[in-house]
Amino acid sequence: MVNPILNLKPSNVWKHFYELTQIPRPSGHGERVAAFIEDFGKKLGLETLRDETGNVCIRKPATPGYENRQTVILQSHVDMVPQANSDIPFDFTKDPIQAYVDGEWVKAKGTTLGADNGIGVAATMAILEATDLEHGPLEGLFTADEETGMYGALAIRPGFIKGKIMLNLDSELDGELYIGCAGGADVTARFQYEDEKWIPREDIALKVSLTGLKGGHSGVDIHLGRANANKLMFRFLKDALSAYDISLSSISGGSLRNAIPREAFAVIIVDGKEQYKRIQEMVAAYEELFGKEFEGVEDKIELKAERIDITPEIKRIPKAIQTRLTHAIAGCPNNVINHFAKIPDTVETSINMAIVQSSEGMCEIKFLARSSSESKKKAICSSIESIFSLAKADCVETSNGYPGWDPNPKSAILSVMEKVFEKQRGNKPNVEVMHAGLECGIILSNVPGLDTVSFGPTIKFPHSPDEKVEIASVQKFWEYLTAILKQAPEIKN
Repeated sequence: MVNPILNLKPSNVWKHFYELTQIPRPSGHGERVAAFIEDFGKKLGLETLRDETGNVCIRKPATPGYENRQTVILQSHVDMVPQANSDIPFDFTKDPIQAYVDGEWVKAKGTTLGADNGIGVAATMAILEATDLEHGPLEGLFTADEETGMYGALAIRPGFIKGKIMLNLDSELDGELYIGCAGGADVTARFQYEDEKWIPREDIALKVSLTGLKGGHSGVDIHLGRANANKLMFRFLKDALSAYDISLSSISGGSLRNAIPREAFAVIIVDGKEQYKRIQEMVAAYEELFGKEFEGVEDKIELKAERIDITPEIKRIPKAIQTRLTHAIAGCPNNVINHFAKIPDTVETSINMAIVQSSEGMCEIKFLARSSSESKKKAICSSIESIFSLAKADCVETSNGYPGWDPNPKSAILSVMEKVFEKQRGNKPNVEVMHAGLECGIILSNVPGLDTVSFGPTIKFPHSPDEKVEIASVQKFWEYLTAILKQAPEIKN
């Protein structure tokens, strides 16, 4: 039976997108998709390059009559965020994405869809393959491992790409053109300790589960005020640990640095049946409280505590460590820090407490800071470092910093894109600065002088299993992209 996706228009874009859903391509596992893209270019008889990082560049000559146009780079990343609902058994390194049509949208069954940035990849493949389009010289630039640290973009060097205009196809709202983005940095704190193995026989172990949150992209969706599972879990734990004789055994919340954590799980040990009853009452009260606080933002926050067997694997984090850990996490800032003074609706600086994970004598906490201001990015990283230093964490470090992308309102390709948009739609596009990190800033720092704009179709809730792409916007995106290529600026003598 033919997947209904293959009946959508533009058929050439959806054909390639469906092919991508069948290739496991989570960040860090890009060998198969890089080989697929490389093979695609070679089969078309086009000049195809692949570097050691897994980036692929495919060059296509101009169609007759367009040889005097500037070379346009179509840039997108091939990896995807691997997020699945906890009740979905799914191996992103082996299993194909189960994409399907749901009314006006394409979604995936219980996992991320990979429209971020698979639609951009598919559109570029369709253009490279097409024989009925008019355009100047083109380069399809397919970058690796964007989602985990933009490692592909960091490896791009002059000579690998030759064009002077770059269209980044990784934005997620139809009708918006982005000419700048925030930079980012990771902050990691670690507590090290020796687990306490002895547990009295009368103690009871509970698995506390916080689920049902929407999550989402920590740049694109951070302004929506969604709940952070790690922050809510430690808010509950701080009160529980201070009110009763409870020990924290383990904690696990979030899985990706650039995703708002949707779920968090903790194993706690309580002193006997009376405290077990009180903790259950506290869990029910906090579930109700969280629901009220996030009414209209989250659909249904579920906080549950389930009794589990005490096995040799269940140990205690030392009291002194769990106290310092809990207070530090409870005290850390999270979410939007400030907006642009001159653009009140646009986030300038944010911090996402992405991951809290304990295992065998260590608890690690990971944040992703974003800001369009380099100084404010450093300031928020410094504040996190200070909090964990005061809590006597064994290690606090800032790493993987990447630059923002300074906007150029006088961009030549932006002028072309505005005119094409207005001719097609009858109104002007919104020209914006994006809070999410794009590869543009990094590529521009390695290959200075690129004239760059980012745009794409409408994709909702990327980096979460609710991810979906609007079908009609993909058609509009395709028509707009192909019209831009036909109107690309001429080479200046």
